[in-house]
Amino acid sequence: MFEVLIIGGGVSGISCALILGSALKKPFMADKKIGVIAHQKSSALQEAIFYNAYGIPAGTLGKDLLENSLKQLTTYYPEVAVIEDEKVLKIVKQPFGIEVFTNKNTYTAKNIVVATGNSNMFAIEGLMDYVIPHKKTNPEKQRIQLINDDNKVTEGIYVAGTLAGCRSQLSIAAGSGAAVATDILTAINNGIPTQSHDSIKKEAF
Repeated sequence: MFEVLIIGGGVSGISCALILGSALKKPFMADKKIGVIAHQKSSALQEAIFYNAYGIPAGTLGKDLLENSLKQLTTYYPEVAVIEDEKVLKIVKQPFGIEVFTNKNTYTAKNIVVATGNSNMFAIEGLMDYVIPHKKTNPEKQRIQLINDDNKVTEGIYVAGTLAGCRSQLSIAAGSGAAVATDILTAINNGIPTQSHDSIKKEAF
């Protein structure tokens, strides 16, 4: 049983995973299992080059950022399960949690974060009733988003990045993933507002 299973290995998904991974050192997260299904990578990012993203060296290629961010996750937070080469086809809410069906396996999670991007090719059964036209892109692009209230679709289901209705901007997508992570941490921590910070004043990892 995953405490949180993130669907999507792009900017918002990995940003969410990094925050949750860093929080595993907190006492209330000690027995929690975090995972990310990293199959759904942003194709737009594969062609990107960045000069205007805060904290990213100018000229960084999107494809390198994807690879390096995943490597950062597995290096510093190896407890986070990274599931590759699987695609999510269906989710089903059950009394005991949420079943996530891929083309190869079935997983169970208390919470899922859907971070697959806003392409109109989105086709995860069990989530299609929440699909609406994207509110912040040009209509001719036919992008979609999931209905949500502050990134929460329904109990146990969160959405991050452009699929949450954000504009397609690296900094916004990364921030969205981080915001969802802190919302989930707050919920797990009995509603006590929670973040996860590293500091040079103490051992970071």
